[in-house]
Amino acid sequence: MSVKIKDIAREANVSIATVSLVLNNKPGASSSTREKIMKIAREMNYGLYRLSITATVRKGTIRFLKIAKHGQTVNRDHDVFISDYIEGLDQDAKLTGYNLEINTFKTTDMSVIIRSIEEHPVNGVIILGTELSFEDIKAFEHLTTPIVFIDTYYDYLNFNFVDMNNIDSVYQIVTNFVQNGHKEIGFIRTPIDVNNFRQREIGYRQALKRFEISYSEKHVFSVDSTFDGAYQDMRTILKKGVKLPSALFSSNDIIAYGCIKAIKEAGYRVPDDVSIIGFDDLPLSAVMDPPLTTMKVSKKRIGQLSMRLMNNMLEVDPGMPPVKITVCGRLILRKSVRDLNAKK
Repeated sequence: MSVKIKDIAREANVSIATVSLVLNNKPGASSSTREKIMKIAREMNYGLYRLSITATVRKGTIRFLKIAKHGQTVNRDHDVFISDYIEGLDQDAKLTGYNLEINTFKTTDMSVIIRSIEEHPVNGVIILGTELSFEDIKAFEHLTTPIVFIDTYYDYLNFNFVDMNNIDSVYQIVTNFVQNGHKEIGFIRTPIDVNNFRQREIGYRQALKRFEISYSEKHVFSVDSTFDGAYQDMRTILKKGVKLPSALFSSNDIIAYGCIKAIKEAGYRVPDDVSIIGFDDLPLSAVMDPPLTTMKVSKKRIGQLSMRLMNNMLEVDPGMPPVKITVCGRLILRKSVRDLNAKK
């Protein structure tokens, strides 16, 4: 079995991004960290695997831009899924013969990012668009550099996108609740300006309609997108004496963790009193009490597809029209949903 950069990252106790920088001989890591990573890579025979790929001449560089506008979702809580994107990108960059360069921006000013692309040209740019609005993305229109946006999706924009299929994924979640006998299905939303969150709310409403379940504002709860914020907001909601429905879909796992803490403190039992399903399948979900049923969409797959799309733009059909890809998810069944059909 070939060694992957995530294996080296785990052994070195650093991020996948840091390992990628070191193995691609890019700046951004201290000399001690660089030596440590290279030592571990040699011990794990990563060098043999790498040499077999890098023996060919590199075609150029693809730059991955990790952009945090407000940092509500692109933050340390979500490093795991961002690392999965990077792993997929890095894997296919090697296969297609490109170097992967990783840059991080913390800004609301897209002109800063656009200027960096213009002043430091590369073959193509793949952008983490999680926190980018329609207007943010539109600002990139005049660039001639090939661009792919991941973790977001917009119609009416002349760009390439690779994102998760939120509508289909949420339909799977609501279907599971219905199959388990739930008729009151609530939604834990967040007001944060993220397109994937908006799509999940749309998916929730559409799924209820398909199952002829009435939408009720009293079953929709708005909380902050961070663990602590979601906990405090749900705590405040419950202190008002609000009655929870039998089932709740949470916009993502981080929000679910915070809300579950507040719900349990209020005396509810999960799943006996309230069933909960999250979204993202973060590692902590498997060891929650109870283990959280959640939607898994392969971030690595999204990374791979975006790199392959970029390769097609550069080498196969440079003039091709924009391609917009959505990747479906799979519901990971654990212990946070009660089957109301089962005999008591």
